[in-house]
Amino acid sequence: MSEKTDLLEEVEPLFVKDKGVDFRYYLTVLLSIALAVMFTFPKVYLQEQIYFKSRKISKLQAEYDTLKEENKIISASVEKLKFKNQILDTLF
Repeated sequence: MSEKTDLLEEVEPLFVKDKGVDFRYYLTVLLSIALAVMFTFPKVYLQEQIYFKSRKISKLQAEYDTLKEENKIISASVEKLKFKNQILDTLF
């Protein structure tokens, strides 16, 4: 049994590492988190800005279409009034 323990003591340092965490590990983790945030923040910000601009454009497009239809209706009404006015002028 002592041969087993001797063999285990020789092999153990190769497989069992120190469980402690040093400063370099924390620094690496913090830097990787900072890089991840630095690369994802602009993408999220730009997507948000594009979303709000497209909502505004959609709203303005709907208003434009409504105003265009109102303009057609008013133009038709003006044409009717002009025609009616021309016919009434010829009668008097």
